[in-house]
Amino acid sequence: MTRKQFIRFLKTSIPLALGVFLIWYSLSSATPEQRETLWENIKNAETKWIWLSLFFGILSHLSRAYRWNYMLQPLGYKTSFINRFMAVMAAYLANLGIPRSGEILRGATLTTYENVPFEKAFGTIISERIADFIMLLLIVALAIFSQSDKLLEYLDSKNINPLITGAILAVFVVIIVIFLKVLQKSKNTFVAKIRNFVTGLLEGMRSIFKMKHKVAFILHTLFIWTMYVLMFWVIKFTVPEVADVSFGIILAAFVVGSFSISATNGGIGVYPIAIGALLIFFGISKESGEAFGWIVWGSQTLLVIVIGALSFLCLPLFNNKRES
Repeated sequence: MTRKQFIRFLKTSIPLALGVFLIWYSLSSATPEQRETLWENIKNAETKWIWLSLFFGILSHLSRAYRWNYMLQPLGYKTSFINRFMAVMAAYLANLGIPRSGEILRGATLTTYENVPFEKAFGTIISERIADFIMLLLIVALAIFSQSDKLLEYLDSKNINPLITGAILAVFVVIIVIFLKVLQKSKNTFVAKIRNFVTGLLEGMRSIFKMKHKVAFILHTLFIWTMYVLMFWVIKFTVPEVADVSFGIILAAFVVGSFSISATNGGIGVYPIAIGALLIFFGISKESGEAFGWIVWGSQTLLVIVIGALSFLCLPLFNNKRES
């Protein structure tokens, strides 16, 4: 195994191992009664709410694929909605294996099947993620406003600081600007290749400012995140102890889940534990809170696995048929 392969192996295995360990630790540290209650909550969950959550999830994925076209059009590319949707779902599936690899795969998929240069496709994905990050910050602000004392207490106990996240992003932007200045002045051949790649990347990112349908893009962004919150919210009705909690508490749990999901592959292990820990602050038992987290995470992950796997299989079949 080469050094590069070993590093790639570690990037995949360490988050996965951490998630498995957290699952084991959470279950082993619980009493037999708590484990039984957790299992009963999951087993007796009303499936109609799970199906409704999955429906909202699918709508968000469809909207994301549709919204992507608004950034590709200014670059001069007409792409198939089906290819964009399957690229999105395949990317989500890839993220379950290797965190953050999905964005690269998504851009590469569009390059393969729609002949969009990778750097431009990837640039549009970065712009999209920036828009989504802004939406997450707005939801964080709303959650803090509605549940300020309890949520800030919890975030502080877990060393999670949204302001620090924003500051890190600002520093990252400054570093990028400095890097771009260096690229512009260098005459090195290798640097010139990097400059060409970065130029395409920036062109893709700037497409968000060139799009004709800015209002439609904003509306789709609002719709996507509304669906995210709704698919999370309706699951509360599957766990009796969580069913009566306020929307503000659910929003706070959504925020904590959003921050925790990047810690391991697709949030395995971390997500339900973080949700359960947050809900304890609001008087919900550990087992009911974790059951809620497991049902949310399990249902949406299963959706990604099924549709993502089908997308991997159907992408070459669909495009072979188009070309024939």
